[in-house]
Amino acid sequence: MEISQRLKKIPPYLFVELDRLKNEKIKQGVDVIDLGIGDPDIPTPYELVEVAKKAIEKAEYHRYPSNWGSLFFRKACADYIKRRFGIKLDPEREILALIGSKEGIAHFPIAFINPGDIVLCPNPAYPVYHLGAIFTDGIPYYIPLSWENNFLPDLSKIPQEILEKAKIMWLNYPNNPTGATATREFFKEVIKFAKKYNIIVAHDAAYIEMYYEEPPISILEIEGAKDIAIEFHSLSKTFCMTGWRIGFAVGNGFLVSALAKVKSNIDSGVFTAIQEVGAFALNNLENLVPPLISIFKKRRDFLTEELKNLGYQFIKPSATFYLWVKTPNGLPSQEFCKRVLQDIGVVVTPGIGFGSAGEGYFRIALTVGEERLKEAVQRFSTLQI
Repeated sequence: MEISQRLKKIPPYLFVELDRLKNEKIKQGVDVIDLGIGDPDIPTPYELVEVAKKAIEKAEYHRYPSNWGSLFFRKACADYIKRRFGIKLDPEREILALIGSKEGIAHFPIAFINPGDIVLCPNPAYPVYHLGAIFTDGIPYYIPLSWENNFLPDLSKIPQEILEKAKIMWLNYPNNPTGATATREFFKEVIKFAKKYNIIVAHDAAYIEMYYEEPPISILEIEGAKDIAIEFHSLSKTFCMTGWRIGFAVGNGFLVSALAKVKSNIDSGVFTAIQEVGAFALNNLENLVPPLISIFKKRRDFLTEELKNLGYQFIKPSATFYLWVKTPNGLPSQEFCKRVLQDIGVVVTPGIGFGSAGEGYFRIALTVGEERLKEAVQRFSTLQI
């Protein structure tokens, strides 16, 4: 037996060695502090769990759900988008329920990419953007995100021959892994650029409610964006619901319906009881989210101050629960992260795992409590590099 050519194109998993070392340390009895995984340690709010308990008992929810998502959930999504961003959407044709935004992001290229088409992907980035291109026999073209450009892509540096074949451009702000946010001016430039070259803009807004200063904007707020853009939202990080698997796509009706057609042939939709929880969460976002954000903000403020005192270089993030930090003395990211795990028993993520432009950085996730962060800082203070 032999795997497919497209599966052979998937890059090797760069974290295998770190995972092996982590498990080895744990077997040795080392108290490993894991700052690598982007999975909140805070439990899902009690109110949402209570809604789920009652919803799961409803017999009508035990059958196949609507493929597009229940209308009550899509109306809650529309109300949230109108309330938060001032954008009016038709819940029946411009909103689609997802089994988490990752699923929608991975499936979206199936609707538009033919073999040889180019997908513009940021670098460093969440790997699903370029993997979705590979799985559809498309060609990822990587756009570097640099410190000097505030981790925004420089669209002027994309070659003309690439733009002529490009079908989709992925963006992600607030950004994983860098923590960067995008300006309204940048989004205006993107929409103008994409219309000029007839490129679909796919914006991953998974962290749009995880902010500490100014609220990030939706790309759909930009005039003309709904002509060519689709935006992916997730309840995972916003409500500490990563295991529940629910999100939604919004934007241009044609783009949304094309994704819905793909999904109707692949999955059977989101469990309706989970949609009821999701609708309640979105309808009560203003009460549920601030207490969660205050916890992450406290962690961010503590860790950025301590790392600064230790001499590490980074841009303090105004959103997400990630710190994107330069490796000391220009060490390769995988070598540095391996040293950190071996020497002090702390897991951080090598930047190279997010793409070539991530070399020279490592990512810290603020997904452990304050006492564990204090212990991690103490250990970093003893690190000899």
